[in-house]
Order: sequence, then C-alpha cells, then structure tokens
Amino acid sequence: THISLLVNTLPRLNAQRPNSLSVPAAAEHRLWTSQRDAEVKLRMGDSGLAAETPLTVNQMFTSAVERFGTYTALSWKEGEQQKSLNYKDYYQTCRTAAKSFLKLGLERYHGVGILGFNSAEWFISDIGAILAGGFAVGIYTTNSPEACQYVAENCKANIIVVENHKQLQKILQVEDKLPHLKAIIQYKDALKEKRPNLYTWAEFMELGRDEPDAPLDAIISSQKPNQCCTLIYTSGTTGQPKGVMLSHDNLTWTALSTSKHVHLTDATRSQEVVVSYLPLSHIAAQMVDIWVTMKVGGATYFAQPDALKGSLVNTLKEVRPTAFMGVPRVWEKMQEKMKSVGAKSSTVRRKVAAWAKDVGLQTNLTKMNQYVHVMKSLYHIAKKLVFKKVRKALGLDRCNKCYTGAAPITKDTLEFFLSLDIPLYELYGMSESTGPHTISRPNAFKLTSCGKEIPGCKTKLHNPDEEGNGEICFWGRHVFMGYLNMPDKTEEALDAEGWLHSGDLGKHDENDFLFITGRIKELIITAGGENIPPVPIEDAVKEAVPLISNAMLIGDKKKFLSMLLTIKCQVNAESGDPEDELTPEAVEMCKKLGSTATRVSEIAGGRDRAINAAIQEGINRVNEKANSNAQRIQKWVVLDQDFSVGGGELGPTMKLKRPVVAKMFKEQIDNFYKELATPTTPDNPLPPK
Repeated sequence: THISLLVNTLPRLNAQRPNSLSVPAAAEHRLWTSQRDAEVKLRMGDSGLAAETPLTVNQMFTSAVERFGTYTALSWKEGEQQKSLNYKDYYQTCRTAAKSFLKLGLERYHGVGILGFNSAEWFISDIGAILAGGFAVGIYTTNSPEACQYVAENCKANIIVVENHKQLQKILQVEDKLPHLKAIIQYKDALKEKRPNLYTWAEFMELGRDEPDAPLDAIISSQKPNQCCTLIYTSGTTGQPKGVMLSHDNLTWTALSTSKHVHLTDATRSQEVVVSYLPLSHIAAQMVDIWVTMKVGGATYFAQPDALKGSLVNTLKEVRPTAFMGVPRVWEKMQEKMKSVGAKSSTVRRKVAAWAKDVGLQTNLTKMNQYVHVMKSLYHIAKKLVFKKVRKALGLDRCNKCYTGAAPITKDTLEFFLSLDIPLYELYGMSESTGPHTISRPNAFKLTSCGKEIPGCKTKLHNPDEEGNGEICFWGRHVFMGYLNMPDKTEEALDAEGWLHSGDLGKHDENDFLFITGRIKELIITAGGENIPPVPIEDAVKEAVPLISNAMLIGDKKKFLSMLLTIKCQVNAESGDPEDELTPEAVEMCKKLGSTATRVSEIAGGRDRAINAAIQEGINRVNEKANSNAQRIQKWVVLDQDFSVGGGELGPTMKLKRPVVAKMFKEQIDNFYKELATPTTPDNPLPPK
C-alpha cells in the first residue's frame, strides 16, 4: 500500500509543479551559503542524535513552554528586589517584542543589533528578532562607533537595541551612515533627550501589545530549521570581522547535543541554574545562557554589569548556580583572590588548607587515572574541613559543573582548582561551530585536554605530522552556514566535503581525548577571551613610529597586550644580518626628536629618554584608536637587534615566526607579566608542609 500511495501522489506532485526543474529539491541544497536568505543542506546522520528531527527556534521554545510553563526562566535584580519571568510569560513577551519589531519595519533577513550588558531585554530582543524573521545580532559593548557601524551595515540592521546613553552615543555618531536603520531602542535608564525613532523599552513593548497574532504567526510558520536566524561577528586575523551565519538547527540541535553530553537535568526533575555575565555577542554565552538553558527548562540569573570588575562572586553567592562557565581570566582572578586571602590567614588554617589541597589534587589526579587509593578517607576529611567552605565562599557549593573555555587556560590554574576539589571542565569550539565541539566531563576528564566531541559530531586531523599534530576539523550539525556576503572566506573555512577547518593544531591521545597544541592562525586570545588580530595593531605602531622596523604583539593567554619592538638599522650587504648602526633616515628622525643616537645599542632597553617618550607617544595614539580596551598595548620594550632571516626571527618571505620569537625573547616577555611580589601576597603564600 505504501508503494501504491507513492505512485498515486507522483502525478499530482508533477501537476502542481510543472516548472519543477527550476525549483531545487532539498537534496540540491548545498552545505554552505553566504547569502542571507538561502537554505542549506543539514549534516543529518542516520542514527543517534545526528538523526534527530530539525527544529526552529520557535518550535524549541513552544515545546519548553509546554513542559516548563510555570518554572522560572529569567531572573534579575532591580535595586534590592528580585524580579523574574516564567517560561510562559517569557515566550509571550518575546512574541510581543517580535510584533513591535515588525511594526517598526523589521524586514525578513535584516538585522536587529543588540549592544549592551546581559539582561532579560537582551534575550527578548534576540528571540523577538528571530521570531519576526530577522537576524539576532550581538554587538560587543567594547566596540568603537566605527566597529558598531561596520556590523550594523553588514547585517543591514533595521533596528538597534542599546543598553544606555553611553552605547546610544556610539550609534548616534554613525547613524547617518546606516541607511537601513529605522529605529533605536534604549532598554535601561531614562532617555536623556527625545529624538524621532528613539524609544524606551516600555514604549517599544507598547507598540506590539495589541497587534494581531496572524501576521506574526504567518512569518513564524514560514521559517525553516535550515535558514539563518543569528549572526555572530568574529574577529578576522586581518581586516574586518566576519558575520557567522547560524541557522535555527545550528542553535536548537547544538543545545540538544550539549545538554545531553554534559548530563543537564530537566526542570521537571531538578532545575538547572546559570548566571549570565559573559558577553552575549559571543557564541559561548548565547549557547549556555539562552539556548542550552531553554532546552532543559533551566533558570538564567543576570549578573550586574560590573560582574567582571568584582561583583560576580556576590551574584554567585546569592544565586548558587548548578552550572557555571568561566573564561580563564575569571578563574585566574578567583585564584589570585584566594591566594592573597590565603596569605593573610593564620598559620594553622593555612597549613590545614595546604594539606587539604594536596590531598585534593592527588585524589583528583588518581581519579583521572582510574586508580583507587588510601586517599579516599583522607579526601573525606579534607572535604569536611576545607573544600565545602571554599565552594561556599565562591558561591559554587551547588555547582557540580564548572567550565572553562573561549581561551586557553594554564595548567597552573587547572591544578589550583582541582586541588580544591573544583575540577574545571575545558570546552573547545568556535563561533563557526555554534560554540562547543568537545567538552570534558566528570567521567571523561584529563588535565589540559578539551575532552571529547559532543554527540553527533566528528573530528578529523588534517595533514598530521609525525607526532600526530594536525589541523583540527569539525563535522556535525553545529557547523555554521557560512560567512554573510563572504563566499571566498567561507570556502577557506569549509573544504569541498564540508568539513570545518579550525585553524588550530591538535592531537588525540590513545583514548581519543583532544589536546590543542598550537594555532595556525595568529589570532591572539587573551586570558579574558578577547580575540585580537595582531597584524593591524603591529602595523599601526610601525606607522605611528616610523623609527620602528619590526613589532610583535604579545598577549595569548595573557591579561594584557605587550609588544616587542626593533629599530631600523643598517643591514650587512653580504650576510643580510642587522648591524648596530641606525639607517641614515633613522638618525635623522632621532635628531628631530632631540636625540643624538646613531646606534641601536644607544636606544635599546629604554636607554634614550627622548626616543622612549616618542615611542610611548606613538603607542598612545595607536591605543586611542583601539577597538576596545583589551586591544591597548600596556607594555613594550626595544630589543638589542632587528629581526632577520639569519637570526631565525623571520621566515624566507620575511614573515614573522611568532613562536620562535616568543621563545627567543622569553625573558623579556616574562618580565612584562611579572607581578611585583608584596609581603602580603608572596608568590607562594602556602608554607612548606
């Protein structure tokens, strides 16, 4: 009967679609696109999670409402009062926002830019934009007006939602260069001035309150899981940021796979609680705070805007999250704080803490290697005496899932927390993989490894060397659609078969744990998780200070940026090696700056005050133009000799060999980041046992 049914429907289908040749069948969709309104072929699997039915954001949300309607979805503080929205009201509010966006003229596949600190309004704008058929587009709060303009123009934003007057100013400065912009909404604080097309949050929500459902429902029902709904802007190593196009399926499927992989519990059994504080323009925060949490009916609590300046721990203590994601800098700050507190506590307490930490680290290291030891009984004593107190002091007493990601973390920090019985589970991925690709978890955890793939995803190492290090490539339904309007860049990231090439080097151990071993791309990822392309900054310094020959930006895994500089000097005609004499132009420049220097050795290491001042002045000018505070150069040094091919710093095409330079000048670099030890916080506050 099945066959006869099929046969009976065939002529009818053809009758409906005489021009069926010009309508591509689903099978003809490509795996990637760079067009805003295109559909892609999903990387479906035959079984398991990869075969799950694709969902739109609306389908995932309505299913959450059915299952978790009266559970708290979002919670925040207004003054001293705790406010909240349950799932039912959250969804209705997002629908109202969607109607308001439509009323303001949001067109299909156009952006809604969101510029501000994490809040309920941020989430509602994001989801409202998607339901209304637009793109949700987070803009980094640290962006300059020009950087905001680039993103808004690139996504053809019809509407921009800003947090406050400060962020509003950035948009007003570039408003006349944004032809698609129709309205601006400010969601915090009273407006300082009335302007046409500028709305408060209350005014904005009022616009859609009484609008009929039908037009919105028609748009929602026309949406497909393989269409774009979110753009994440990622730093290019050189040049402008790229708009990573994420489909409904990218978001809904990755939320499903991630929640299964890390064993999150459904709210009907026990509600997960997370704290939202990391920048929502970043995929990691969106995935954890909005989508994964929605998938399991969790509650998202919003931190204060000064979270990363110190208020985060207070929020953690009040909320007591069950899962917490921190970038390395957050964990480092906690470590520094605890070390300085440790240095001040009494000798006995310190000794007990040191002993407990030792037991904790040993127990956890043996756990990883699956040995069982006498450690067990010691561990329980230590747990009672110390670990519980520490967890409580950090607000992590209910948190059995602490994650770190977005930047590489040092082994020192991992071991510090492991010794306090707080294993940090590393996760690895990229905007182009909708966030996670591998995540460590309690039953699959190795120090310094990023764990194993989330279910339904595959890893391939491209061109491995003799040690097994190759470029990490991803496959799965988390792989992005493409870069908006950038077909060439999209084809660079995805190979002919559709594997995503990460630009990172890594290897697997015998148990298939992934270890990241280096970066092919030169992008610097600071300890705070900021992605910084070094080349434009280095070029700007050379331009600002023409005396500079080579500049190398330092900052990977570091708290701030620093720079190694060399001075223009004569080159030995025979060997090509740099000499000590300055070039005639350099001597001339020195004279203009009030210096009599004629040799590099008279300038290097800060020996010439006039030149030093001139370099600092040039760097200040570069810093003023920086896209964000994280991109400012804080420290620098002039080296004794210029870089050369013979010296090993430059490759045959004069390309800077960054890892080599970093090794050669390790001492100078380490000096940049040496903390001045003070009596209250010695380097090792714990006395020898």
